[in-house]
Amino acid sequence: MEKEIRVEHDLLGSRELPAGALYGIQTLRGIENFSISRFRLEYYPSFINGLAYTKMAAADANHQLGLLSDEQYSGIKAACEDILAGKYHDEFPVDMIQGGAGTTTNMNANEVIANIALMHMGHNPGEYEYCSPHDHVNRSQSTNDAYPTAIHMGLYAGYLALLPHLKALVSAFRKKGDEFSRIVKMGRTQLEDAVPMTLGQTFYGFASILENETVHLEEAAADFLTVNLGGTAIGTGICSEPGYAEKAVAALARITGWKIKLADDLVGATSDTSCMVGYMSALKRVAVKLSKICNDLRLLASGPRCGFEEINLPARQPGSSIMPGKVNPVIPEVVSQVAFKVIGNELCVTMAGEASQMELNAMEPVMAQCCFESVDLMSNAFDTLRTLCVEGITANPERCLAEVRNSIGIVTALNPYIGYDHSTSIAKKALETGRSVYDLVLEEGILTSEDLDTILDPKNMIRPVKLDIRARK
Repeated sequence: MEKEIRVEHDLLGSRELPAGALYGIQTLRGIENFSISRFRLEYYPSFINGLAYTKMAAADANHQLGLLSDEQYSGIKAACEDILAGKYHDEFPVDMIQGGAGTTTNMNANEVIANIALMHMGHNPGEYEYCSPHDHVNRSQSTNDAYPTAIHMGLYAGYLALLPHLKALVSAFRKKGDEFSRIVKMGRTQLEDAVPMTLGQTFYGFASILENETVHLEEAAADFLTVNLGGTAIGTGICSEPGYAEKAVAALARITGWKIKLADDLVGATSDTSCMVGYMSALKRVAVKLSKICNDLRLLASGPRCGFEEINLPARQPGSSIMPGKVNPVIPEVVSQVAFKVIGNELCVTMAGEASQMELNAMEPVMAQCCFESVDLMSNAFDTLRTLCVEGITANPERCLAEVRNSIGIVTALNPYIGYDHSTSIAKKALETGRSVYDLVLEEGILTSEDLDTILDPKNMIRPVKLDIRARK
């Protein structure tokens, strides 16, 4: 039994589509032309929602200007609301990486919204005389202003969704900092013994360096709230009526509830993709710090008998197909790999941003894909690290304390009281003999045991203090 079909026409000719398909001929051509990756538009709901916001705002402005009938505007508005409610996302099957500066994606949205609108209006998909993808849904627009505006809206929504995941991870590190606040350990620089600190300070440090990045992310994401909607083809506003751009941006701000503004120079804004370059740079900063933290967690938990052994990571799976009893730090490992991917995506976005030519950057599709993918990867990485690793970390306080007592690094704490020369001499003898710094200082009569105990009291070694102690010789 043959399936029902409908025939659609475009510049290049006619094509058959399933009668019930909500996308149209230009989406079909995009599917055929761009079988490049597994990154389909349907996998990025925030981008689809950005398209719906943009098309709804454009319809609002066109309706105010008398360019859409009440019925057409109501149909388009209802279609966009359906999409924002999570419906019909499977009708966006095009590859995110595509030629044409996003025309395939823009037309996918135009066709789907037009066909949903037609159903709301009591018509069948493809009856475009009542609501057309071009003449009505895309009215007063070009891909070159609608597509980047949708990217901006989707990425700003993605930023708002990302932030709670990052803050939850920061909170988990702070909680561990509280839990480990009384556990003294040796700090390390260049993987060598440095000076004492607490394990809590280590975890507070993890929290603070990530929390500091929320400011940079916010600043970078704020650039998405400036759009070129109304610029049409190259920023001159051709094929739009006076006042359309201002009305469309005002409608977009009202629909989203965000403080969106129109770019001062639409020609410049149409070819400028630096907001994505800046945002990916901010994400890269987070990724670099996240991987640094994962490196530290792996080192601190290394062992269990022949490594640092200061903390224990939750065991998540057997670590070897040949070595019984081995458990690997798989969660920090996978999170570091996410960081590497995001760092690579930032480079791709930078190169694509540089490729802008004249009045348009045709490389926006890969920039958008990298940005949306990175947000998703980072959100998942934050949650994975928090729930499957950080929240279950335990400490080995005896091991931490033993390292402090056995370390030559504690001689640094004596430096203000016995001087650099004495400290160097004691450190050298400790290295040569294997004896403790504590015993050598007493043996040479440099300090009394009471003075030594005061100086080496953990609470006096983990923050600035002033003690009234002098060397005896």
